[in-house]
Amino acid sequence: MSKKYKNSRATTRQSNKKKKQKIILMFLIPIFAVILVAMGYFAKLLATTENAIEASYHEVERSEPMAEVNPIEEPVSFLILGVDNDQADSRSLGSARADSIIYATVNPITRKMEMVSIPRDTYVPIMQNGQVVQYNRINSAYAVDEESTMIETVEEFLDVPIHYYATFNFDAFLEIIDALGGIEMDVPITFSEQNSSGEMSTIHLEEGYQTLNGEEALALARTRKIDNDVERGHRQQLVIQAIMKKALSLGSIPRYTEIVETVGANMRTDMRLKDMTALAQTGLNRDFAINSHVFEWTSFTERGMDLVRIDPTSLANIQNDLKASLDASVAEEDETSSEDSSEASSADNPDSDEVQ
Repeated sequence: MSKKYKNSRATTRQSNKKKKQKIILMFLIPIFAVILVAMGYFAKLLATTENAIEASYHEVERSEPMAEVNPIEEPVSFLILGVDNDQADSRSLGSARADSIIYATVNPITRKMEMVSIPRDTYVPIMQNGQVVQYNRINSAYAVDEESTMIETVEEFLDVPIHYYATFNFDAFLEIIDALGGIEMDVPITFSEQNSSGEMSTIHLEEGYQTLNGEEALALARTRKIDNDVERGHRQQLVIQAIMKKALSLGSIPRYTEIVETVGANMRTDMRLKDMTALAQTGLNRDFAINSHVFEWTSFTERGMDLVRIDPTSLANIQNDLKASLDASVAEEDETSSEDSSEASSADNPDSDEVQ
């Protein structure tokens, strides 16, 4: 083989090597750039989140200490409160009554979330330090001693524990929904409603599936013109589900910083960042199934007040569902039973493993 041919082959190999390096760099450079941008973005988001959660943290006194739970491995429960507040400091929520009361459980084993709204006019014993201090609408518990009395009253009414709470000013819902670019909702009927400032008939919604901004979504969640107080609570659950769905979409990622800042400015909670991080990790693999519950009820009048009485059978059935969702042992048995049933089905039907 001539020296000239050897040099030619060496030159060709070197040229091919350089081409491969260029091709690799063409892919690596933009990928690396994206990683750097993502790292910078999430570093900023993490700092924003830490500041927001720290500012919104508010521990409550409990008559009995609540045992710590690990949301990654154990079922947990939440009390979500929505309150009206027009004070300059949006976290000064003590003078308000709870306009929205939602109890929710999250089970990382069954991958299910249970939600139930408690009508604000439900007539219950208001509990404080283990004692009944009065009989009244359940939403008045917040005015007695804020979250502390509210938590104790709801625990007594539902006979279930509350591991964490989150109290939101309704301004948060407006700003979060607007930050997300709106949410998709099915409006059941055409109606007009006042806006968050109390101006009458400034919000008009047509019947049908559509994208709602913050004011429109709040009007749908709060109006009493299209059904009753219990269904109103159910609509509020649907709004929360729509917010969750939109927030978890990829298109919402660039808005997370604004959302976190909005939530932090309009929320009080006894969750730390580590608790929220653990809760978020339970949903990394696949979506939770969300089950919404609605109480059966009747109305009555007492001391000149229009009140709601929850049907005892309906209450007992929903209590059983909530308790089952918080029972880790039952959940593990259900999961095992489901897996065994699936394996048995596959064994009985050998064609089930074929690739479609």
